[in-house]
Amino acid sequence: MRNASKCLTGAALTAALFVYVAPASAETLFKIVTVKDEIVVGLNDAELKEMGGDAGGIAKTIAAKGSLTLWQYAVTQKDGERMVAPRAKIGVLAASSLRVEPYKQPFKVLAHD
Repeated sequence: MRNASKCLTGAALTAALFVYVAPASAETLFKIVTVKDEIVVGLNDAELKEMGGDAGGIAKTIAAKGSLTLWQYAVTQKDGERMVAPRAKIGVLAASSLRVEPYKQPFKVLAHD
C-alpha cells in the first residue's frame, strides 16, 4: 500500500504542474486517467476551491480520502448545439495508476446540481 501511495503522490505532483485557465462557466473539467480508462469530470468553483483549486489538489483529495464522488461529464447535443453536460454521479477510487489532468474542449459546459 505504501508503494501505491508514493505512485499516487507522484501523479498528483505531475498533475499539479499543469496550468489551466478556468472556462467562462462555473464548471471546470478534468480528465481522470487510469490504466483501464479515462473519464471526464466537472467541478464547480466551490468544489474545486475545497480541493485545492487544481488537478493536483483533486488527486491529493482522492488519495487522502480513498474515494471521491464526482459528476461525470459527456458531450451531448441539444437543439443542434453540441455541449458538455453532466451524465451521472460516479465514485472514483484511489489507485496507484490514477492521474488527474485539466481537460479542455470547445463546447459549452453545463452546470451540475
